[in-house]
Amino acid sequence: MNPEVTDFIDAIKEPWQGELASSLREVVYQAIPEVQERIQYKKPHFLKNGKYAAVISTSKDAVSFTVFNTSEIELPEGLFDGPPERKTMKLRQGQTFDSEQLVGWVSLASAAL
Repeated sequence: MNPEVTDFIDAIKEPWQGELASSLREVVYQAIPEVQERIQYKKPHFLKNGKYAAVISTSKDAVSFTVFNTSEIELPEGLFDGPPERKTMKLRQGQTFDSEQLVGWVSLASAAL
């Protein structure tokens, strides 16, 4: 784990956002055990074989989780937004996600990377 990414998550002001970001990071590690992570464009990026697999970002009222390389996978309508090649899930305070399901989607999306 990259200490810069740990510092980024630890520095998130809203505790609920920090918890979500930490949980999403864990999802990435479960889906892509060999993941590389770095801070780029002031947010944590997760790479497999040098290619983007996922990114976590925070805004005033949400935590966004973008999964790359999603053109070939079936994702539920309404949970993710964005173009076919990358989909973003926005989580607001009090919202949760199915960790096991998300691990599966990230794993599928990153399989060809």
